Amino acid sequence: MLRHDFSGTKRTRKNANRLAVQLTNSSTATLIKKFIRRVLRLGKKSGPHVIPVKKHGVRRDSISHGARKVCEGLQQAGHAAYVVGGAVRDLSLGVKPKDYDVATNASPDEVHRLFRRSRLIGRRFKIVHVMFGAETVEVSTFRAGDSSDTDEHGRVLRDNVFGTREEDAARRDFTVNSLYYNPTDETILDFHDGLHDLKKKSVRIIGDPRARYREDPVRMLRAVRFAAKLGFTIDQQTFAPIAGMAGLLENVPPARLFDEMLKLLMSGHAVPCVKQLRTAGLHHGVLPLLDVILEQPLGEKFVMLALTQTDERVQKGKRVSPAFLFASLLWHEVLAEWKKQQHAGQRPLPALHAAMDTVIDIQTDKLAVPRRFTSIMKDIWSLQPRLEQRSGKRPFALLEHEQFRAGFDFLLIRAASGECDPELGEWWEAFQHATPDGRERLLQAPTAGENRPRKRRKRGPRRTEGGETGENSGGGLPTPMDT
Repeated sequence: MLRHDFSGTKRTRKNANRLAVQLTNSSTATLIKKFIRRVLRLGKKSGPHVIPVKKHGVRRDSISHGARKVCEGLQQAGHAAYVVGGAVRDLSLGVKPKDYDVATNASPDEVHRLFRRSRLIGRRFKIVHVMFGAETVEVSTFRAGDSSDTDEHGRVLRDNVFGTREEDAARRDFTVNSLYYNPTDETILDFHDGLHDLKKKSVRIIGDPRARYREDPVRMLRAVRFAAKLGFTIDQQTFAPIAGMAGLLENVPPARLFDEMLKLLMSGHAVPCVKQLRTAGLHHGVLPLLDVILEQPLGEKFVMLALTQTDERVQKGKRVSPAFLFASLLWHEVLAEWKKQQHAGQRPLPALHAAMDTVIDIQTDKLAVPRRFTSIMKDIWSLQPRLEQRSGKRPFALLEHEQFRAGFDFLLIRAASGECDPELGEWWEAFQHATPDGRERLLQAPTAGENRPRKRRKRGPRRTEGGETGENSGGGLPTPMDT
């Protein structure tokens, strides 16, 4: 066996060439020459591509005031500091970033001491939030991916080791998110050809896709989200393993899955996201919520209406309630379970509450939906049958309900999808804005499909088991049939 050390020095190159000359007459000489050149090429340490501003077009003035001040403050203190991640990606695409992240070789404590209005966040791996007015800049120390602490499926359990700039770039998920912008000289450090992938409109994972998905299965969801959000395609090698490795998502903590699903559904591109999830094979039992969204023919129109309205609101910068969105996605599961409970002998109201609890329990087994959301979801669902009752004092009481507006908006989606009569939504719209006299007229007017309460039939005195009337027997307990 040849034991030559083919590093990048001149001496080893001479030795390699001498060895190749000796083997010129051999049939393997050409193959050895190719092997030597490859080893020498791999032995050279290549740094990042330094891209000047004339090629990427991101000017210092396009960076937020807070991000510039953080980088300047760190650099003046002798540290390296770069705007990183999604902000650089968005700026390169001509999109205004929502927030800014800065990466530095300074420790969290050093960053905290440099900026008066800052606070340390986190336990295992601390980051620093630096405040400039209403803006908050997140500052993190360069990290190194630590693959030594993994579970039996290969998922990395510990990722809180400080590292170099190069290690920090290598541990990021996709090439388009591994760009480092220096506001001082307006250059971008490109470690993994991220700018090239931006031009190609391609989402490509850094490193071997299978290994990176085992380290963190959530990257499969993130690939879909970024592709849908940016209007990109997923690189073929990045996309190919997803369907076969979807089961790894079962090993991800429910709270983390909920956070990622929330980002996906609130991205402003939820409709293309869920369609791409179906194409990638990330449903069929992997995530019950996706099965609910993608596999219900009766509620598909309702769900897609809810997602479309959510996308429109996000894109217009309007507020969106996660609880309302999840209530919409799970509504037809509640309806099916409600019907099942009633067939089992439950009365309507208890059956509805049992159905709500059952559906939420199924979802929280995979997604840790916070209680502050589930309580609002239950209010929205329980309001639906009550909104169909428009007699007496009930409508006035509903107007005072804390979640009335959310319940009414939910009713409008039901009406738009054909689930209930549009006249019901129109009536409540008019009732909300009517004068007191107008509300009385609306209550007295006949309404389509309205079930007026029946007049109660007068009953005679109750009879006891002994046959005597309640009046004569001193008001004994009613029989089971009476109740």
